[in-house]
Amino acid sequence: MSNVLDVSNLKNGFRGVIIEPGDNNYDEARKVYNAMIDKRPRVIAKCKDVADVISAVNFGRENNMLISIRGGGHNAGGLGICDDGLVIDLSYLNFVHVDQQSKTVRVGGGAVWGDVDHATHQFKLAVPTGTVSTTGVGGLALGGGIGYLTRKFGLTVDSILEVEMVLADGSFVTANSKENTDLYWAVRGGGGNFGVITSFLFQGHPVHTNIAGPTLWHLDKAETVLKWYREFILTADKDLYGFFAILTVPSPPFPEALGGKKMCAIVWCYLGDHENAEKAFKPVRDMKPDFEHIGPMPHPMLNSMFDPLLPSGLQWYWKADFINEIPDEAIKVHSKFGNLLPTPLSQIHVYPINGKAHDVSNSDTPWAYRDANWAQVIVGIDPDPSNKDVITKWAKEYYEALHPYSAGGAYINFIMDEGEKGVKTSYKQNYDRLVKIKNKFDPKNVFRVNQNIKPSV
Repeated sequence: MSNVLDVSNLKNGFRGVIIEPGDNNYDEARKVYNAMIDKRPRVIAKCKDVADVISAVNFGRENNMLISIRGGGHNAGGLGICDDGLVIDLSYLNFVHVDQQSKTVRVGGGAVWGDVDHATHQFKLAVPTGTVSTTGVGGLALGGGIGYLTRKFGLTVDSILEVEMVLADGSFVTANSKENTDLYWAVRGGGGNFGVITSFLFQGHPVHTNIAGPTLWHLDKAETVLKWYREFILTADKDLYGFFAILTVPSPPFPEALGGKKMCAIVWCYLGDHENAEKAFKPVRDMKPDFEHIGPMPHPMLNSMFDPLLPSGLQWYWKADFINEIPDEAIKVHSKFGNLLPTPLSQIHVYPINGKAHDVSNSDTPWAYRDANWAQVIVGIDPDPSNKDVITKWAKEYYEALHPYSAGGAYINFIMDEGEKGVKTSYKQNYDRLVKIKNKFDPKNVFRVNQNIKPSV
């Protein structure tokens, strides 16, 4: 394909930038967040507007090209890039418009969450996101979206009011609760399977300055802390959120005396009235953390707290599960592999997805594990490519030891290439409905560089 493809038809009238192998900016343009992914596309189309996206989709389809969609550019599995195909890059479609009266937020498909936090904060609003502000809006939102606001305001998909998107046939449509309702259902968790989202309309929520921050315990207390946490967070007020982690403490920003130590942590966010914070955190302080840094924190600061520690260009390997319960046997596994963290950046996170996220049924969106209490992710991370096998082996062995205690599937944004079986397991009873919608809007599987829902037609 790469020897005969005529790109001139795409370049004609294209407002953005077309990048091909041999161009000076090609190697920079093809880089993705996870440096373990190294792919060489035939064409990278950096779209300036919706018209460019339509041109790119039509060009890719007419030339039978493999097409990947790149929004903000994280994606654990590197699914925003492809070999010898067409990358539809949305990074120029980066805008955030806040409507003060409706408290809604219109966001371009190429924005990252830091852009949204920056714009909404001035209006004392926020949209539920993840925990790293450099994450792309599109990828996180379409896969579900879990983070500090989950227990209070639900998943990111629960705040999607509408999307504008380009379909596989090049048509441009709006999907919401009244128009293209089947498509609206599918995109709220079904990933990039159904088209290229050029903009989202989110419901904003009243969030400004939280009482937030981390607590740390030495690793010999991990089993005790996790046994307490598994009970506490399920009954805690919805205003309080905390995710559990085992990690190697970085210094800075933590005190030099803790730097390099393997510890367990819970990172907290309290959304209630500040005068009630002392009462809310009393059970936490009763656990006598070895380090605590909890205080008033603007929401954008909390969402970007880990950005400097996790820059683009690191090697990443991900394994994940949904969890209903954390039995003592699983806690022993966490303790064992937590002590075996292979590199300073490798870690395990256990994110609560109860509270408001439980108020939506398993069939209301494609997210099929509303009754799960946690989403767990094991990540092997290191800047050195020579450690690729080390971090991968640790993550796989950790996962294999824990998986028997899981709910079966995994959060779609936390997995790499788990194949068709992994995708089906993650969507469970919703998979067949997703296939029917895929058959309607993308019967030839034009959009298949994703956690793919294969059409049956």
